[in-house]
Parts: sequence; C-alpha cells; structure tokens
Amino acid sequence: MDVLSILGVILGAIAILGGNLMEGGHLSSLYNEPAFVIVVGGTVAAAMVQTPLSVFKQALSMFKWIFYPPPLDVDAAIEKIVRWSQVSRKEGLLGLEKSSEIEPEPFARKGLQLLVDGVEPSSIRSILETELYVTEYNTLEAVKVYECMGGYAPTIGIIGAVMGLIHVMGNLADPSKLGGGIATAFVATIYGVALANLLLLPIANKLRARVHSATQFRELMVEGIISISEGENPRTIEMKLKGFTQAQPLAVLVAYERS
Repeated sequence: MDVLSILGVILGAIAILGGNLMEGGHLSSLYNEPAFVIVVGGTVAAAMVQTPLSVFKQALSMFKWIFYPPPLDVDAAIEKIVRWSQVSRKEGLLGLEKSSEIEPEPFARKGLQLLVDGVEPSSIRSILETELYVTEYNTLEAVKVYECMGGYAPTIGIIGAVMGLIHVMGNLADPSKLGGGIATAFVATIYGVALANLLLLPIANKLRARVHSATQFRELMVEGIISISEGENPRTIEMKLKGFTQAQPLAVLVAYERS
C-alpha cells in the first residue's frame, strides 16, 4: 500500500475543508449537487470523447496502482537471473527450459523461451525491447487519460460557474432563487480546480512514475537475459545488474503486464 498517496488525499481534504471552517464557512456551503454533476460528469465525458475505449479501460484498471502498486523485489529478481546464468553454464541454455515453464512473469518467461530456442542475442534484444517499448507506450497513453481530465476539469468548472450565473440573471426578480445560482457558480469553480490539482494531475504524475519504474525493471530483465545468452560469468552479470538498484531511490519497483 502506498501510504504517501493516502496521506496526500487526506491532507488535501483537510486543507480545503479546514481552511473553509477557519474562514467561518460551513461544510454545507461546499456541497452542491448540480455543481458536482456538471464538473465530474462533464470532465469524464470529455475524456471519453477524446480516448479510445481500450485506452480508457486500461486507465481505469491502472487506478489501483495509486494506492496498491504491484511490487517486485529487484534484489530477488537479480538473484533469479544469476541462478539462471549458473544453470546455463552447467547444463547449457536448454537447461533453462524448466525455468521457462514455471516462470510466472510473462516478460521474463518470453525471454527464457527465446534463450531455450537458441535465438541470437541481437534478435532477443530486438524482440524484448520492442515489447518493452510498446508496453510503455500503451500504459503512458492510459496515463494521459488522467492528464486530460486534469486539464478539462477547471474549464468544466468555469462552464458550471457561467451556468450558475445565467440562472442568477434569469431570476433577478425573485431574490429567493438567487442563492442557489450563486452557490452553483462559485462551488463549480472550486470543484473543477480542486479536482484537477488535488487529484487528477497528481494521479497522472504518480502513474507515470510507476510506468517508468516498470520500464526500468524490464530493462534489467533484458540485460540479464542478453548477458546469459552471451555466456557472461554469473558474477559479472550480478555486478552489472546491481547498477539498476543504484539508479533507483527505492528497492521496490513496479512490474506490470500488458492489458
């Protein structure tokens, strides 16, 4: 669980609601159903118009990564690659056939199968890197769904504000109806700006970081598999792959599968 994401959401809510109370406002003043429908519904609708169905579905499936990123221990992965290299030096590349059958991670399993099939190192690199880059591109396209919603939300909030003012102008002769229109006008603007800057844009940035970490993890797998195919010493492979752990501030990276 990503505690920082949870704390960020809670702190953001406290800052907005607490600041409103400190200024003498009431929580009820920030609750406005028409404004909520306009901003949230309009923002999602704009994203749906812009985004292909497959990308939109992938974006929804990635939402859980914000709080529950699928973890992978890099040190354990390096140990596994070194173990594969030791097997290949003792039994040959065909000795990895059993490992390829039981390997749970699809990307690593594909690399092992290519090793067992005796594919040239350059071809293995080309095949794996193509899949790596396509996967990264697809997931980054899904991340853009949250980015685009973060861009649309403030504008939709302005639309809600204008609609509220239109309602106000149409009821100038009846003061009892002015309050609702004014409330919708201002609250819609708050909803739009807060939704974009406290949720949608931060979500997009966090998911992008997850994708980049996942790409680096797969680059580690590519280097390890290529090193095995070239017959490098297990100790040399281990030292080479340790460089990936030094490039990251965390020892836990995100691994993902293509949708």
